[in-house]
Amino acid sequence: MLKKNNPLLLVTLAVVTFFVVCGITSYGLWLHRNMLLKNAPLGSQLIPQDALVMASISTNPLLWQNLQQYGTAETQAAFHKQLTEIRNNLLTANGYNYEQDIQPGLAETIAIAYLDHPTSSTKRQGKPNQSLEIPFLQIPDLIVLPMGNPAQAKQILDKAKSQTVTQVGERVYKGVPIRETQKNNTTNYSCAALGRFLVVTTNPRIVDRVIDTYKGDDSIAITPGYVERLGKIVATNTFAQIYFNIPALSKIAAINSQKALPPEKIAASQEKQGIATTVILEPEGIGFQSISWLKPKSQRKYKVKNANSRLPRRFPANTLFMISGGNLAQLWQDYAATAASNPLAPILPANFSAGLQATLGLDLEKDLLPWMEGEFALALIPATDDLLKLPENLQPSPTLGAGVALIVLSSDRASTDRAFQKLDEALKTRYQFTVENTQINQQPVVKWTSPLGGAIATHGWLEGNILFFTLGAPITNTILPQPSATLMQTGLFQQVVPNQPKPNNGQLFLDIDRTLNRATLNLPTLPQQQKSLIQAIRALGFTIAINDERSTRFDIFLKLQKALTPNLSTPVETTPSITPQPSIIKTIPTPKIPITPSP
Repeated sequence: MLKKNNPLLLVTLAVVTFFVVCGITSYGLWLHRNMLLKNAPLGSQLIPQDALVMASISTNPLLWQNLQQYGTAETQAAFHKQLTEIRNNLLTANGYNYEQDIQPGLAETIAIAYLDHPTSSTKRQGKPNQSLEIPFLQIPDLIVLPMGNPAQAKQILDKAKSQTVTQVGERVYKGVPIRETQKNNTTNYSCAALGRFLVVTTNPRIVDRVIDTYKGDDSIAITPGYVERLGKIVATNTFAQIYFNIPALSKIAAINSQKALPPEKIAASQEKQGIATTVILEPEGIGFQSISWLKPKSQRKYKVKNANSRLPRRFPANTLFMISGGNLAQLWQDYAATAASNPLAPILPANFSAGLQATLGLDLEKDLLPWMEGEFALALIPATDDLLKLPENLQPSPTLGAGVALIVLSSDRASTDRAFQKLDEALKTRYQFTVENTQINQQPVVKWTSPLGGAIATHGWLEGNILFFTLGAPITNTILPQPSATLMQTGLFQQVVPNQPKPNNGQLFLDIDRTLNRATLNLPTLPQQQKSLIQAIRALGFTIAINDERSTRFDIFLKLQKALTPNLSTPVETTPSITPQPSIIKTIPTPKIPITPSP
């Protein structure tokens, strides 16, 4: 019989238990890591975890041919020109032929990434000419080409030795041979073969980091939540899968911002882990299925409440722009919670509250937010023909040619009435507006008239607790009574605004053709580059929902101008010895996305 108090036995059992637990834990972590690597996009396991943006892009030539159908003749020519330049810089200038050297063994996708590295040899400065450039097509910092087997990757790498078009140097890092081009006044590339992967970078430091990642450092593939969230937006005919590293992008935005943010504010802006997006080519445009999620240890949680808004049904069919949501007060509170730490935030909450108090005598927290807990919808509606026929001195100045309508489901009608009574009084006493009770289409409204002439705003009730407020051109008669032909019934709205996720927490619609491209409104003239790009887009739709306490799901659709065949009549500057071929579309085109923290 064993003695109960045998010290040696107790120590032995403790040691054995410790090693068993450590072994089980280590095996579990190893198994989890390998499952993540197995399910992650091909090549993502080589991309350092702190990369700013990573994309897995299809090499299917049919998808690239479809992509070239979108846009105007001008944007198609610019697209083709930039792809040709990418092929020339990456392949032709280094003695490679895509069809002969790369294509035969290339996998179905390639991976590219952009990293934060101030010493990159890649020059990204604007060109002296003013020709149109597609902003997404820039050479990435890192390209991972998955080949069929390690022999194919090494064969391509070894070919660099025999090239006469460039000088090639060689060095070894952690046992891995690296080939580096050596040119003057141009980008120098570093290449390495890591198993079946051929890696190309624009900076020697990056290829070293990739080798570190290959040998065990953390990669994007094991980023918390990445593989799991990406699996929720899988789609057929996927053109690309993109990952945005929100903490890293927020940090860069803070550094480049003119606003000085203390460290604690920057830390607060980094609660979000990332955004994963699946890009789908559809017959009339490009769809983006996206999901954003918080860090595992984030203290922030989302309130899961989705209910399809009924208010957009109040807007007429000719509405130019519409945005709706489930809770106006909550939307503001969420914005206010992060705006102070977001260098890209257009309005600081404290400044807005102070301005509201100073100009109108309203307290945002006491007078407005308490009754704004219901759904809302905001729209831009074009002016009626009757307005356009008015004498110039009776039109709002300046004449936009449209009015803004806000509809809110009030959670407390009495509080809403008191707030608007204070607002009416402020307009009369402080700014000498005429405030009068009148009727429009047999329904009572309050109208504000500027001392300079012309009604600029109205407010009142639709039915029940639904408040409306209009500003600018007199458009109240388009929502009073409810129009027979509504925005949500139009074919464009139904085609552009995604019907998923459902139920949703908000939607957005923008008719770019009528709002911007046709110059029907009195808007500032855009720079020619931006104008040319916008003319390639017809409409935009957006739908968002709270997925769970830690993630949001949102879908975007861009309806684009489309031609049956790409128009390449615009002169294309290429190397004289190179003839543009459709296959260049498989080289390394990539979306260079603006650094903007997402919702």
